[in-house]
Amino acid sequence: MPAASASGTAPSSERSDLAVDLARFAAGLQAAQLDARVVAAVKTNILDTLACALAGSSAAAIGEVASLVQEWGGAPQAGLLAFGGRYPAHHAAWANAAMAHARDFDDTHDAAILHAGITAVPAALAAAQLRGGLPGDELVASVAAGLEVTCRLGTAIRMDVMRSGFIYTALLGYFGATAAAGRALGLPQAQLRDALGIVYSAVAGNLQVTREASLMKRVLPGMAAQAALVAVQMARKGIHGVQGVFEGDYGFFPLYLRGEAHADAAREDLGRRFELLNLSYKPYASCRNTHSAVDAVLQLRAQAGDGAEVEAVHVGVNQSGYQMVCVPEAVRASPRTVVDAQFSIPYCVAAAWIDGGLRLGHFGPEALQRDEVRALAARVRPHVDEAIERGWGRSITPAHVVLVLRDGRRLEARVDLPRGHPENPMSAAEFAAKAADCASLAVRPLAADTATRLAAAVEGLESLPDVSALVRLLQP
Repeated sequence: MPAASASGTAPSSERSDLAVDLARFAAGLQAAQLDARVVAAVKTNILDTLACALAGSSAAAIGEVASLVQEWGGAPQAGLLAFGGRYPAHHAAWANAAMAHARDFDDTHDAAILHAGITAVPAALAAAQLRGGLPGDELVASVAAGLEVTCRLGTAIRMDVMRSGFIYTALLGYFGATAAAGRALGLPQAQLRDALGIVYSAVAGNLQVTREASLMKRVLPGMAAQAALVAVQMARKGIHGVQGVFEGDYGFFPLYLRGEAHADAAREDLGRRFELLNLSYKPYASCRNTHSAVDAVLQLRAQAGDGAEVEAVHVGVNQSGYQMVCVPEAVRASPRTVVDAQFSIPYCVAAAWIDGGLRLGHFGPEALQRDEVRALAARVRPHVDEAIERGWGRSITPAHVVLVLRDGRRLEARVDLPRGHPENPMSAAEFAAKAADCASLAVRPLAADTATRLAAAVEGLESLPDVSALVRLLQP
């Protein structure tokens, strides 16, 4: 009997690689086949991702990325959101994806620990414009394909993010963005399969950027979207990609994840059950691993009453969450940069307690200098909660918060599913307020009703004859 491969499956010579299944799914997906729940979820993702891009357009590092795109110039294939102008599709996808992630306000899959829309939506939009005249229902199918590929790959992985050393958003986004772009460009299954094999040569994205609070954290998803646009165009020219993309001897699962991923989990009910329905949306512009703690402390704030003074805040989380948003301890307790603050439970908890919420304005250079927030952040004491680790080790972390008040009271709250999770969803009013806040931060002034018009355009995508109109709506 032949030996199993490192991914725990039969050798690739005896079965087709997962890339075949993913290419077949993406190339053949039709909007008319999607049930109403899936269509609504895809529209929500498109709206949220584009709104986040408007806010991100004015964030640090994005202006420099946009200026490079403008300096390079080239074929006017796809629009640059917020800044305006048309550029080569792969450059537009790069900049648009980077700005969609820049505020860390975009979707998450809480079980897979990744963002999906920031690679799928910009890649699909760029490919749609490259193709020309793509109607809105085709965009829905393309984004659905990209979201589903990214989410399914994420849930197939058994290795914890921190142990892997990779950011799954970027790493898996290369494949999801390729599925989205290939579907929008109209590639047949064989060429889309080649595109997945081509983009595999570019796959990357490491956690060092979060440990050092590098602004490259914002740019990594853009590199995935950019590589996807290059890959699908190479495949369309007839260039063949590797065939053992995921399960080959040196395929993605054995090489990047040391076999701790299960291809069959990604294949199961593909096209019948949609993992994208499990995407969460963020009420706070910070790492999702901070959100349960913020929700818990806001609950306790309401219980404590006005005038309550905090002696200490103890926050229990899982090991992965602790490593991501509590380490290095000194940096997280006293963040000096916006990225430090976005990845800091002490800062997010302190700001939420003092102001009764956590808003976009808390993640700017001036907000980081507030003495009262810094003083309270120093009294926030995160730790690994063994009970949470046992039950939620491979997930966005829950939080068990113990609030010690100076009047002697001790209040406790635990949040397992933070606000925005499918089982604890944001309201329509919250989504509308988020979109309006995001639009107000666009790098160039947009019409006052941009957020409302964007929501209406996305809701009516099926009747939109050309999705280029959606891009023009978000340009000055």
